[in-house]
Amino acid sequence: METQRFAAGSIANPVHFRDQHYVALLDACVKSGSLFSDPTFAPDQSSIGMPADPDPKKEIKWLRPKEISTNAVFVEDTTCTTDICQGQLGDCWLLAALSCLTMHPNLFVKVVPPNQSLTESYAGIFHFLFWQYGEWVEVVVDDRLPVRGGRLLFSYSCTRNEYWSALVEKAYAKLIGSYGSLKGGNISEAMEDFTGGIAYSLPVSSRAPRVMWKALSDALSHGSLLSCFIQASNYLEIGTVTAEGLVKGHAYAITDTDTVKKPAGEALLLRLRNPWGFVEYSGPWSDKSKDWDDVDAAEKKRIDLKNSEDGEFWINVEDFNRQFDTVELCSVNPDPIVEEDTPTDPDSPADPPSAWTLSSHKGSWVSGSTAGGSCSYPRSFWKNPQFQLVLAEHDGDIEMTPEEKKMAEKQKKKAKQCTVLVELLQKDRRKKEKINFLHIAFHIYRVPPKLRGLCLDQSFFSFKQPVGSSGVYQPLRAVWREVRLDPGNYVILASTSSPNQPADFFLRIYSKTGNNLGTQDFTCSTGFLMVMSMPPVLPEDRKRVQNTFDEVAGPDDKLNAKEFMKLVNSVLEKDYQLPLETCRQLIFGEETGGRSSLTREQTEPVLTSLRSLQSIFFKFDQDSSGTMSPFELSLALQAAGVQCDGQVIQLLWERFGSGELHLPFHGFVTCVTRLRKLFALYKSNSNPEVKDGGINTWLLRLLTV
Repeated sequence: METQRFAAGSIANPVHFRDQHYVALLDACVKSGSLFSDPTFAPDQSSIGMPADPDPKKEIKWLRPKEISTNAVFVEDTTCTTDICQGQLGDCWLLAALSCLTMHPNLFVKVVPPNQSLTESYAGIFHFLFWQYGEWVEVVVDDRLPVRGGRLLFSYSCTRNEYWSALVEKAYAKLIGSYGSLKGGNISEAMEDFTGGIAYSLPVSSRAPRVMWKALSDALSHGSLLSCFIQASNYLEIGTVTAEGLVKGHAYAITDTDTVKKPAGEALLLRLRNPWGFVEYSGPWSDKSKDWDDVDAAEKKRIDLKNSEDGEFWINVEDFNRQFDTVELCSVNPDPIVEEDTPTDPDSPADPPSAWTLSSHKGSWVSGSTAGGSCSYPRSFWKNPQFQLVLAEHDGDIEMTPEEKKMAEKQKKKAKQCTVLVELLQKDRRKKEKINFLHIAFHIYRVPPKLRGLCLDQSFFSFKQPVGSSGVYQPLRAVWREVRLDPGNYVILASTSSPNQPADFFLRIYSKTGNNLGTQDFTCSTGFLMVMSMPPVLPEDRKRVQNTFDEVAGPDDKLNAKEFMKLVNSVLEKDYQLPLETCRQLIFGEETGGRSSLTREQTEPVLTSLRSLQSIFFKFDQDSSGTMSPFELSLALQAAGVQCDGQVIQLLWERFGSGELHLPFHGFVTCVTRLRKLFALYKSNSNPEVKDGGINTWLLRLLTV
């Protein structure tokens, strides 16, 4: 029977983090009778990722579960929200998301694969899966956990003998870099990494209480993860407890909604959990509230009311709206996403899910090449990565509120629009024990049919306004926006707020089924101008060359490199003078038979060419500093008679810019000289393999030598 193949990076065929294969490692340990020790995440301070405490009484030991408690189990009975309690690490954002995950068994088993145990086939090795920018990644860990004073230092279970949550936390710490890398964060990050879904924020003030309750109930029924928090007004307020027992700047999991009947009517309730495992809400409908006195015992049993300090409590939606500021949601499917301008009717049934098409892309912002900054930098904004988006058909079942339907009667084109959801994520910004998120955003532009498939330059973006964007630049891992666009051609630009901020990113685009989504990144200017024009020799240059040769040329009537440098610098501006090495390169760019000298006939066109290059350089030396921005290199080369694609431009800059963010004139001259020589070699090469590969492959190969 043929083995079924699964796509790389899928749940069934995940990427193996650090090339560690769980099954192979488990089998090896079982056969040898040894317990797994992970060499890639050592039981020492490097994995803790925080300074060691000098107090010897606070020494950290790394112990396996059965060395901590004799009745240790991986999972006791079933998983639930109270399995997770926060230890001495500020990762409530991670643990709150994990609490949410326990409410969705179908999602939970993706992160925590079944059939793992501390007894059966035990070998001290466990594995977990996390979504990372379009791929599911399997992370393998041993079960040695940091312990202080006989207790787990970080996440633990309220029963003290269950260890699955502590091992998930360890695996995620390994994936990110260390435990210290988990300190402080946004719950949306963990929600996305646990589900592969789209996380987004919903201001509590944007919904009336009943509408908010209905929206959250629908989201939970769709399998969304939900959390909430109270915004701290300043850093000192983070972690402070209000009079009602709620913690500011702290992530709470929203684990359920329900309607409780009472003599005076009904109460719309939400169940929340504090990942600390203690410190609970003490207001109306909390565990010990008198509001429960009028509720029937059967009703209390139905909703599993517990009067215990476990961090879990109920709150009515009116008080929820009054106390909390923001709800964080994460949906595997875009359908549950509730637009801020699209209120939900609290009495309407949930809409059936609709199908979506997903397209995703990985890219990079490279200093001096594709990190062009925001539109406040018009000369470099267009250099940012561009992604083509083609929307051929409108949605077949576009959702509209009554207000929108009324508008559609007057403006029918509304019904012809396509629904698109775009999310931009910056990658790996939690490394090295600190968070360093750049301010990021994306902008969407409508493209005329005649420009479809082409790289759009500065002139296009200088006069076009975006038809959609993620909003203001924000220092978040991900920014997103749902937009409705007319069928047509578009381009999406992903950018950081300032130029020359290097980073990797991931872009994903959801479109309703029925749209012909042809999204792809494309390289600018893939063609080359094979003939590099040489300007005609100027009369004054011819006269200057003749006089110089008559005065200083040797018996062979040629100029050496030093003599040529003196001649060249006599016609160039002071800030644009060439060093001796550049002059040598100019000489060897000519047919000299290997000798470092030029004839009269060779010198005249080179001198005129340098005048021309100086004029071009003047144009792009905006601040008269004698240097050029890397973003202008492609335009300057075009003005010099050569057109290169983005990859070649990037290599040219790395080769001739020497890693600097500004290119001096002599670097530009060297770059043009080198390209002219390579073009001439390509043109004279008769090897069919070289010709079949094209000049792009030829240049990329030679420039990396």
